[in-house]
Amino acid sequence: MFKKLVMLMLGLALGLSACGSSQVKNEALTHIRLPMGYIPNIQYAPYYVAIEKGYFKEAGLEIEFDYAFETDGVKLVGVGELPFAVASGEQVLLARAQDVPVTYVMAWYQQYPISVVAKSDLGIAAPADLKGKMIGLPGLFGANYVGLRALLFSAGLSEADVTLEEIGFNQVELMAAGTQNIIVGYAANEPVQLKAQGMDVTELRVSDFVQLASNGILASEKVIAENPELVRSFVGAFLKGLQYTIDHPDEAYALSETYIPNFVDLDETVQKEVLAVSINQWKADRLGYSDPQAWENMQNVLLDMGLIPEELDLSKAFTNEFIP
Repeated sequence: MFKKLVMLMLGLALGLSACGSSQVKNEALTHIRLPMGYIPNIQYAPYYVAIEKGYFKEAGLEIEFDYAFETDGVKLVGVGELPFAVASGEQVLLARAQDVPVTYVMAWYQQYPISVVAKSDLGIAAPADLKGKMIGLPGLFGANYVGLRALLFSAGLSEADVTLEEIGFNQVELMAAGTQNIIVGYAANEPVQLKAQGMDVTELRVSDFVQLASNGILASEKVIAENPELVRSFVGAFLKGLQYTIDHPDEAYALSETYIPNFVDLDETVQKEVLAVSINQWKADRLGYSDPQAWENMQNVLLDMGLIPEELDLSKAFTNEFIP
């Protein structure tokens, strides 16, 4: 009788355990639509890896990537429609200058990803060499513009010292065609493509001359105050994906195929170089950490540009609270 009772209790315990396990597995995931700010690209490999390796799912999250250019992720986060968005440091400060309550909760890039690329025969070896030159860039907005202004600022130059030409996102085509000699672009994109085409170019990376707050994740003050565990879970899952990508670039490259249209038609050598350059911009002793000096520098550049009217409370603009 005692043996039967033990077996019955053991069976009941196992049944309850299995039931509990099933409940955990079947528990609904929190759906998050994440504005990316750009098209599907190998530079988003850490996000793709975090999904493929199950890091987001383990954190109870289901991620939907929003690549729509018209989506203003910063404003949507600020008004509470979305919990997170991918954004650059200057966008955070510009938003806070307009009383949009958003806070940068994780630094993805440790180096500002913008470069000025020039034909080698021009002899552009330092920012001061840009004085008097014509420079093509997508427009007087965004990271390309801010990065260029920061580079000029580092050499004591202003926009008045150069001639800027708005050329749209055609930097590679126009430079290859010979209609542009100096362009501004992303370090992991335009210079990589130009070199792959056999062009002899020099590159001035903004990060070699000034440290600026760069691309990362922002959240609303409301989400941070009311649901800090959601922020911690999202940041933690992404950082696992980021670390895995840094440690296993070839596997990360392969795992990204599902997310990038026409992946098999892309030049694998170029795409792997894009990923390698990006990884160098992500590396840090403490992944996700925001450098306070980078935020001070960014604020100074935006003040110099007249894009923000006065100094902001930077303690509200970014936090390292959620970084392991």
